[in-house]
Amino acid sequence: MTARTRADLATASRIVVKVGSSSVSGESSWRIPVLVEALAAAHARGAEVVLVSSGAIATGIPFLRLDARPTDLATQQAAAAVGQNILVYRYQESLRPFDIVAGQVLLTTGDLENPTSRSNARRAMERLLGLRILPIVNENDTVATQEIRFGDNDRLGALVAQLIEADALILLSDIESLYTKPPSDPGAEPIDTVAPDADLSGLEFGATVVNSVGTGGAATKVSAARLAAASGIGVLVTSADLVDKALSGADIGTWFEPAIS
Repeated sequence: MTARTRADLATASRIVVKVGSSSVSGESSWRIPVLVEALAAAHARGAEVVLVSSGAIATGIPFLRLDARPTDLATQQAAAAVGQNILVYRYQESLRPFDIVAGQVLLTTGDLENPTSRSNARRAMERLLGLRILPIVNENDTVATQEIRFGDNDRLGALVAQLIEADALILLSDIESLYTKPPSDPGAEPIDTVAPDADLSGLEFGATVVNSVGTGGAATKVSAARLAAASGIGVLVTSADLVDKALSGADIGTWFEPAIS
């Protein structure tokens, strides 16, 4: 049943959680076990959980002995090929104490735009969830080109939530909630709730590039949240460090109310 409020996250049956590169790669890789513990708790109460995780390229960079994120597509693809393997391994090792098995799902926009591929992806995801596997979804960076990229995994998270008809989507960020303008600016106010028909045109959500390892930011989260909410999926935007509270239905973050058809 669709989560109508934050509190409903505590009992939601099917939840998509999206986490970005900056939260799980490089010096932040320590957060993976913390994230997994929260997901495992939701899984233990019977929820079906899907994790959309960025971080393949960022994770692969040091293993290719590179000093910074590559700018050419071929090296990005190489970093993703190496990093995806390591990233999923880290998730699986953290899931092992909870006796949960991860399943890797790599997608491009073409997979979700083509009816046959979309149907195949949905069938595979449904079967994984039915088997109590925890799907870990990422963009298929080794084959994606600029023309077929999602652009950011916030949008991928929203599309996956639509694909599997999730009850809720949680977009994890570096800050606790969205603000009316960049939180470092004077007068910035946290946004508690966004109605389906809310006019956000007067708000400032900042740049789209937030660091050297990932793309995204407040603007992409707002766009993704509104996409999912328009489909009747409740969306919470909050900090990756508060994922346990988010899944427990705590009154945190910015809540995008789902449209009611």
